[in-house]
Amino acid sequence: MVWIRITSPQDARGKLAASYRKLGAPPARLDQIILAHGERPHTLDGHMALYRAVLHHRDNRLDPAFAEAIGVLVSRINRCEYCLHHHLRGMVRALQNDSLAEQWIAALLRGPLDRVFSQARVLALDYVGQLTRAPCEVTEILVEQMRLAGWDDGLILEINQVAAYFAYANRTVLGLGVTSDAE
Repeated sequence: MVWIRITSPQDARGKLAASYRKLGAPPARLDQIILAHGERPHTLDGHMALYRAVLHHRDNRLDPAFAEAIGVLVSRINRCEYCLHHHLRGMVRALQNDSLAEQWIAALLRGPLDRVFSQARVLALDYVGQLTRAPCEVTEILVEQMRLAGWDDGLILEINQVAAYFAYANRTVLGLGVTSDAE
């Protein structure tokens, strides 16, 4: 369900039809967050470009499972059930280890993080939590702590961008009433 008008892939014409086709998914498999962009296909193209660059670009060095974990944490903090469930599944797929996935899920949803994640990853997740809850209160000290724990500036940027992308996606979903009911 979406609170604004959506255009199904079967009814899409012109630029929207082209944008849907570029996704390469069978029309029946397009997620509601994709369909929510139907009134402005250029925003769909921008959303997908950002999503791919932040989470799936070949030059990214951040572990894909950890990137998904960041998305899970941001979505939990923002209470975005849609993104939370989608990216929990993505994290589990990326981990390819059911036992480890259960541990990560428990830590991300209920804590404590340090039972499952390394000190470096806990610092990164603390940064992500701070950035999500109160971005104006993030300080250079947090970034320096991440550096001291072994994150280089490129990885810190990737962590920042994954958290920022999920803040955007969560607000798109929550602000337009996107649910997985029709998926």
